[in-house]
Amino acid sequence: VQLQASGGGLVQAGGSLRLSCVVSGPSFEKYAIGWFRQAPGKEREWVGCFSAYDSVKYYGRSVSGRFTISRDVAKNTVHLQMNSLKPDDTAVYFCNARRWLGYWVDYWGQGTLVTVSS
Repeated sequence: VQLQASGGGLVQAGGSLRLSCVVSGPSFEKYAIGWFRQAPGKEREWVGCFSAYDSVKYYGRSVSGRFTISRDVAKNTVHLQMNSLKPDDTAVYFCNARRWLGYWVDYWGQGTLVTVSS
């Protein structure tokens, strides 16, 4: 499974940005697609994901109500719409594909930098 993330950039606090993750590869539709982020000097944080089985979306507490995950099936793309951005949202954002095969199998995109200025 291959993931290609894009859409990062510089935005002012209160603004919006949309990230995209193009997913390809064998059986990619069976993977949950999610987003993580990592700020400088901090551990990687789970942002949210799109379940492969029930299409339910899940969000981390710090972004719930501000971020929305959506999927464009025709383009094999998962989007992360980020609204009401805060300086604390500054991080490198990674898309992830995860599947349980008796153990967790993870694939990662290359990351895209989001910088929110105050």
